[in-house]
Amino acid sequence: MFIKNTWYVAAWDKEVGTDGLFARTIIGVPVLMYRKQDGEIVALEDRCCHRGAPLSVGRREGDCVRCLYHGLKFDATGQCVEAPAQPRIPPQARVRTFPVVQRHRWIWIWMGDQDQADPALIADTPWLDDPGWRSEDGYIHYDVNYLLICDNLLDFSHLPFVHPTTLGGGADYAASQPKVERLDNGVRITRWALDTDPPPFATAVKDWGGKVDRWNIYNFTVPAILLMDSGMAPTGQGAQQGEREGAIEFRGCQAITPETEHSTHYFFAHPHNFAIDQPQVTRSIHQAVVDAFEEDREIITAQHRSLSLAPDFKMVAFGIDAALNQFRWIVARRLEQEAAATRAVIPVVAVQTPAAPAVRV
Repeated sequence: MFIKNTWYVAAWDKEVGTDGLFARTIIGVPVLMYRKQDGEIVALEDRCCHRGAPLSVGRREGDCVRCLYHGLKFDATGQCVEAPAQPRIPPQARVRTFPVVQRHRWIWIWMGDQDQADPALIADTPWLDDPGWRSEDGYIHYDVNYLLICDNLLDFSHLPFVHPTTLGGGADYAASQPKVERLDNGVRITRWALDTDPPPFATAVKDWGGKVDRWNIYNFTVPAILLMDSGMAPTGQGAQQGEREGAIEFRGCQAITPETEHSTHYFFAHPHNFAIDQPQVTRSIHQAVVDAFEEDREIITAQHRSLSLAPDFKMVAFGIDAALNQFRWIVARRLEQEAAATRAVIPVVAVQTPAAPAVRV
């Protein structure tokens, strides 16, 4: 089960070009995206209403798309506007459409009730296209349920163990206790590690000459969006009090979008505001993040295989699970609310029991 009334990241803007068709499955629904001639993005259910063939193997005809099974043509509203085999087109011959918004290089899609699709609810990620920040686009496909990835991102104590040569840093980082705060739609996590060794990716871009004070402060919100203020500064210079002179700063942007119950799209970028005129620095940072996220995928995929062999396995809770437990509770609550709203709009039909036939005595 997935939350429907929320904005999911569907693609990077460059993935949906000015020509052709782009297909991606979102929360179990096949979606076709393309750009109209004016650049506006269209999102249709990638399934012809006639026989269910995917429209993504069809062809563009202006702002329309033609199914190449029986030739039905659909406009950007999802309405069938041409059926070669018959002159009259049934009014119900249409495919579902989805609200989409392109903002700061991410394409967002709303899979639920279109009347609730308020663009103001989209998480703000200005660093992705701000000229004062630099990053490269990242995407990873996982063959696991998206909540296992959320668990990983909600507990950074794994960094020294899963990422010792990339993002990890010293083992003391795992011992630093984060502050976890409840938000209306997620959690906020604040973690400081003072007087600690800089991680390898940071030593590759700056000579620290000693230890650092390191921070990771981020919101993790429904459906699974991580927006993070992170960085490090020479130790003892007051970074924790807001003094960031000599620091390096990042604004991590990560979006986890379920594909199916057992597969996930992972979009990410790690914008930085230093050395922005040195593309090799941006490449170095991006590659370190890619390498680290591949390390995450290896351990999470192994975890998935292990858990799939024991469906009744009960995890033992530790204190470090506070954030992920709260987030899973929020997801469960949203699912319950949507289910209740669906039940409330289903009309109750009174069933009349026919009278029993007369019995002759």
